[in-house]
Amino acid sequence: MKTVAGLLLALAMAGGAARAQDLPADALATIWQLQSLDGAAFAATATVELATPGQLAGQAPCNRYGAELLAPLPAFRPGPIWATRMACADLRLEADFLAALAAMTQAELSEGPVLRLTGPDGRHMEFAPKAD
Repeated sequence: MKTVAGLLLALAMAGGAARAQDLPADALATIWQLQSLDGAAFAATATVELATPGQLAGQAPCNRYGAELLAPLPAFRPGPIWATRMACADLRLEADFLAALAAMTQAELSEGPVLRLTGPDGRHMEFAPKAD
């Protein structure tokens, strides 16, 4: 995976924000870590990966998950989300994360870089590249 430098260059050339379909391959290959859910800091670790066209995958607070993306990016319309079934202390946060993810409808990348997923009624999730 290339560094975030290529992603920042692409953002600069795009004028600060890019629709997900316009993102360079290294942006889509990035593992994105959730920073906030509906404006509040997220108290557990959760990631999203968009590297495989038409697929969504990642690590929720307890389990790996995945789904088919039913519309091309920048639309964000996940199909039914599957997840492994491991128990942990963060299952409530995991349920919140997966429910919010299922409700998102649009993906956008902005400077920072920040991957922002938005949904109806002002719901949003903000992700930053996961530190290696």
